[in-house]
Amino acid sequence: MIHTARGAAAALLALLLSTPALGACSTGAFDHPAGGTASPAAASAASSQHKRLSLPRPTGSYATGRDTLQLTDRTRRDPWVPSAGPRRLMVSLFYPARKGDGEGEGGRGRYMSAEEAGLLLKERKLGAYFTAGQVASTRTHARTGARPARGRHPLVLLSPGFTLHRATLTGLAEELASHGYVVALVDHAYESSGTTFPGGGGAKTLPCVACETVEKEPDDAAEKKRLARAARDRAADLSVVVDELTGRRKGDRPSGHDWSALVDPRRIGAAGHSLGGNAAAVAAGEDHRIRAAANLDGSFFAPVPRAGSTRPVLMLGTRKSHTPQAQDATWPRQWMRLHGWKRWLTVKDAGHFSFTDLPVLGDRIGVSDPSAPLSGKRSGQITTRYVTAFFDQQLSGRHRELLEGPTEENPEVAFHNGGRP
Repeated sequence: MIHTARGAAAALLALLLSTPALGACSTGAFDHPAGGTASPAAASAASSQHKRLSLPRPTGSYATGRDTLQLTDRTRRDPWVPSAGPRRLMVSLFYPARKGDGEGEGGRGRYMSAEEAGLLLKERKLGAYFTAGQVASTRTHARTGARPARGRHPLVLLSPGFTLHRATLTGLAEELASHGYVVALVDHAYESSGTTFPGGGGAKTLPCVACETVEKEPDDAAEKKRLARAARDRAADLSVVVDELTGRRKGDRPSGHDWSALVDPRRIGAAGHSLGGNAAAVAAGEDHRIRAAANLDGSFFAPVPRAGSTRPVLMLGTRKSHTPQAQDATWPRQWMRLHGWKRWLTVKDAGHFSFTDLPVLGDRIGVSDPSAPLSGKRSGQITTRYVTAFFDQQLSGRHRELLEGPTEENPEVAFHNGGRP
């Protein structure tokens, strides 16, 4: 079994948050029994369609703004669908905005489009529990059109889990932006259940060709090899985003805005969930501009290049899968190859998807998983606190005691040194 986001919890519910590694053919969290009769839990869940979904309000001192960019890397063909032409990326850009100007021109940005939400719900057979409009209208906080805060700010790149839409890291993106970071939340073409790309002939929502490709690999070893390639491809994607946001790319700007004036090119980091976390660490090893990386519960299918072994790395995972004695051997192996600042933390009662928005949204409709009892509120707090502290220390030089050892305020978080018995 492998650490990808291809599983029931990838469908915006946290019922299987404890599942550490789900294969490409996992069934939906709310599938009905064989007889076709809904369970009592299903009957209760049906009422959740009338509840409003929302993300926590960011805790930083900045208002937050949002923009959307479509990028094309004409130096590479798409690795999943070469016939589609150059590699394409969709980016949700979050940024610190001026206080008192947070209203912006276009109101709060959408969580995702109704079509994207519908495809996600269809794939996971969750239409009885949510409506596409309900998911798409999840309450967020960043405003489109808000004027950026003055000065240059550190940049953090975020890559989602394999098969997951970029929106599932929106809570982390908004929190970082409220603390003064420019955040580029990246969707990689053909790697989610559905990502919409605008075009001259109208918008087009791309299917998850990567899901099918990985599923068809003949064995576990071939699947892991293909995911290692995917992590390296994503690392290259992140470098393209850095080029765009530091002014190195001179093409058309879909938003009409040159964001390079807002970004401090000397302070760039990357983070991601699952495969996105592996990609972030590889990107920090391959691109000298990316100075630090955080991996949220992702197996290291692709190791960090030796040239980047001194980069600061935060490894934040579940206690079930990522203690030194647990099933994922890639973490202790990578830990021994890292020679710079590093931390290995695990979270008690967390599941693989606890580092995304999914448990937060589950809380909003009263859904929990007894095998991963960490609440959505706590999972969100732990993720945003530790990731923000990491980038504060590594990109802004602000020492954070939170990263020095266990604290009474966060009893769920354990520190490890990578040793095995």
